Amino acid sequence: MNSAVNPAENPTYFCESTMKKMLRRYLPLCALGMSLLAVGACSKKEEAPAAAAKQSLYVVGVESAYAPFSAENEKKEVVGFDIDLMKAIAAKIGIEVKFVPTPFEGIFNFLAQGDRDLLISAITITDERKQTVDFSTPYFEASQLIAVPQANTSVKQFNDLKTMKIGVQSATTGDEVVQNLVGKNNPSIKRFDSTTLALKELESGGVDAVVADDPVVRNYITNNPSASFRVVTDAGFPKEYYGIAVRKGNTALLAKINQGLADVKADGSFDKINEKYFGSSSK
Repeated sequence: MNSAVNPAENPTYFCESTMKKMLRRYLPLCALGMSLLAVGACSKKEEAPAAAAKQSLYVVGVESAYAPFSAENEKKEVVGFDIDLMKAIAAKIGIEVKFVPTPFEGIFNFLAQGDRDLLISAITITDERKQTVDFSTPYFEASQLIAVPQANTSVKQFNDLKTMKIGVQSATTGDEVVQNLVGKNNPSIKRFDSTTLALKELESGGVDAVVADDPVVRNYITNNPSASFRVVTDAGFPKEYYGIAVRKGNTALLAKINQGLADVKADGSFDKINEKYFGSSSK
């Protein structure tokens, strides 16, 4: 008599037997697969901090036409106060920096998108900008300044520009103060990609006045005496403070930058850089 179980007579026994055979065959393979996945996951977790710790080169966005802070020389190298300062800070905190010329009007977008790691370009710290980036402690004090032709003796204060064509650099605090004076969309505002271009337009008579950062205007006049400009200050212009910008929430990098800046100021390096570009009077 055949002792084999007939599946038709006992289907439950047959299913249980089949399942046991499948488990004996495939369970070791499943266990091996799970082990490999676990090892891979652990490896990735171990690699992540190591990869993060490896970054030593930081891409720095700078405007390349904003002397004496940052401008290209005859070798197409970006040089200036901001460049020397950033190099000194980098040396203090043990990182390398690569300076990449970046249009100021879109400079914060480059930072937000990750194309730049930090920015130094005579950037004024404002409440509006602090909503999208984090700033270092201030490193330079400035204010706005009006430039007009020597022959123009009628301009004595900022309000005197209300009926004139005014040149500004786009997206700067100079642009903002002029908007506040005459209105954002006033056609009398002529915007340029750089303060240098605005001042050249003033030379050619395309605008009646230029409003821009004090050190940049004075530097241009010093190096272009034939322009025959005079400057006008206004007590209504607030003090402005420049800071180094990092992506919002990048507290680790910000802490490093602030420490490096403090060290540079403490050992006298900052004063030497300042004297190199602005003389003995320190900001």
